[in-house]
Amino acid sequence: QLQLVESGGGLVQPGGSLRLSCAASGFTLDYYAIGWFRQAPGKEREGVSCISTSGGDINYADSVRGRFTISRDNAKNTVYLQMHSLKPEDTAIYYCAAVQTYYYCSGDEDEYDYWGQGTQVTVST
Repeated sequence: QLQLVESGGGLVQPGGSLRLSCAASGFTLDYYAIGWFRQAPGKEREGVSCISTSGGDINYADSVRGRFTISRDNAKNTVYLQMHSLKPEDTAIYYCAAVQTYYYCSGDEDEYDYWGQGTQVTVST
């Protein structure tokens, strides 16, 4: 069974950092682009970042560029989202998603086939 599991969320103060992990089971991530998405209360889900199979194509939303870093460790079958300088507006449920594609990654959630259950990130004093 193909499964993605996010972890690493939690409560952090503004300016703090968190690292989210997206671990795959039942399949190897080597052949999948991975996207991170988030959904804040009362808002639509939005793309945060994505990374291609080799890591050669990486994209960030303007709202997180310079603060978030996406990376992947195919040997560990895991993708990470390192988040620094967190702001209250980063509060959301964060999801990772996978699609079998090569050389590029997309910020369009409709292109992704497999989704995790999400992990809550709360930035607050």
